[in-house]
Amino acid sequence: MLDQVVYYAKTFVETVPAIFGVRGVFEQPAYAVRAELGAELEIRDYGQTMAAEATVTAATREEASETAFRLLFAYITGANTGSQMIAMTTPVQQAPVLIEMTAPVRVDVTDGGGQPRLAMRFSLPAKTAANPPVPSDSRVKLVSVPATTVAALRYSGNPNETARIAHQKLLLDRLAASEWKPSGEPYTLNYDPPFAVPFLKRNEIVVPVVHR
Repeated sequence: MLDQVVYYAKTFVETVPAIFGVRGVFEQPAYAVRAELGAELEIRDYGQTMAAEATVTAATREEASETAFRLLFAYITGANTGSQMIAMTTPVQQAPVLIEMTAPVRVDVTDGGGQPRLAMRFSLPAKTAANPPVPSDSRVKLVSVPATTVAALRYSGNPNETARIAHQKLLLDRLAASEWKPSGEPYTLNYDPPFAVPFLKRNEIVVPVVHR
């Protein structure tokens, strides 16, 4: 119990700088920038990583996202074999469940009955990835994420559905005029807590790509 209290306090303190757009405390999946395609658009190479993933169907996308986050947060705060505390990482990934997710979460995919179905991932820190503890909740899975090349379009503000759709269209339009083409479905990366200053937030629309 004391370990959990210390973990929560430490994580909260580490989150505070992100409120003001200061990042770097939490570990992120490493990537190399292969090319820059104008303002805020990069082609990146990600290496193989391990992640914890939760897939949730709910009445709304927001509810599915909140439930998935709670499941994953419970996993890293002790809902696993050995009750291990796992360091928080960033970004949070959300993606469709109809395709295999690749690099480091598209949303509002339905389950066929009209309800949003969402998959969320937390990347595991490097020191945990080699031998991650097994989740206690069967709704949380450990997945190996293969190396991949992606296009990532960065934007600020609250990552609501209107912003996601607009930036996804912009990303695909800009790729259509480039030497890169999508090879999968777009998804989102969110780097900051919900209570961060909106215009300082870092969000990205990402899609796997191949060279034409």
